[in-house]
Amino acid sequence: MSDTSPDIGWIGLGRMGEAMVKRLTAAGHGVKVWNRTRAKALPLADHGATIVDQKLDLAGCDIVFTMVSTTDDLKEVLFDEQGLVTGVRKPALIVDSSSISQEGSAEIRQRLEAQGIAYLCAPVSGNAKVAKAGKLLIVASGPRSQYERAAPLLAAIGRRAMWVGEGELARVWKIAHNTMFGVIIQSLCEITVLAEKAGIPRHVFLESINDSVLGSMYTRYKSPVLTNLTFEQVTFTPKLLLKDMDLGLSAGKALGVPMPAAAATRESVARLVGRGHDDVDFAILLREIAADAGLELKPENVKVDDGLGG
Repeated sequence: MSDTSPDIGWIGLGRMGEAMVKRLTAAGHGVKVWNRTRAKALPLADHGATIVDQKLDLAGCDIVFTMVSTTDDLKEVLFDEQGLVTGVRKPALIVDSSSISQEGSAEIRQRLEAQGIAYLCAPVSGNAKVAKAGKLLIVASGPRSQYERAAPLLAAIGRRAMWVGEGELARVWKIAHNTMFGVIIQSLCEITVLAEKAGIPRHVFLESINDSVLGSMYTRYKSPVLTNLTFEQVTFTPKLLLKDMDLGLSAGKALGVPMPAAAATRESVARLVGRGHDDVDFAILLREIAADAGLELKPENVKVDDGLGG
């Protein structure tokens, strides 16, 4: 780490945040971290991070990254009592990688810029395992000069970073991305059940899809859980996916874009939430679709390549 490296802060150490911080520390960057549940932050000390007691302890950092669950969570860590920007000292730049609404992000930008704080949206494509493997795509929007400032750190976190424009355009990208995320898992589960009910083993069918023109990093890294039904290995919950489907449909309504596939998928995901699937991976959708088809699934106990080196 050079003497010119920025002083980096990080707020939010869920599955994604923890993996992203480890990428920064592995690249030689010093990172000061805060998390609502301090116990979740403590293991990062073994990876070179510095654990702070309060959000305000990060206010003197050059750049602070935030990775939280909702718009309200982001407002809380920034603006509520003892929030990051409530003291005399202010960070120069906040880079937010949370999945939040375009409107909420615009409000936060306005409030930060009124205090002279630059703001960059930087949502990502990928889950915690993708982050750990260094294969995240990071898509950013905001002032181009601030993107260039943060670009070396974004490069350390993921395999590629790209700037899509000013303002909240990266939020639109993330909303579109996660809406497609839902539609693809719905379709993948439907056709996997169709193939299995016809007699094709799940792992064989999924391998063939992954090696076809339809395969992607996404279909490949979901194949192990779909094959072996390890839904307790959570990457993303049904409730979080439902939130994102609602954001996508709201954006479609606002922009006058019909989204029939997304609307149907939203109702399917809502069924998962209504049935109490709170602490499992959203891929449990496969089991629900199979049950609707009169098919009882069993783990195949087959080792399947997830394409991530894991």
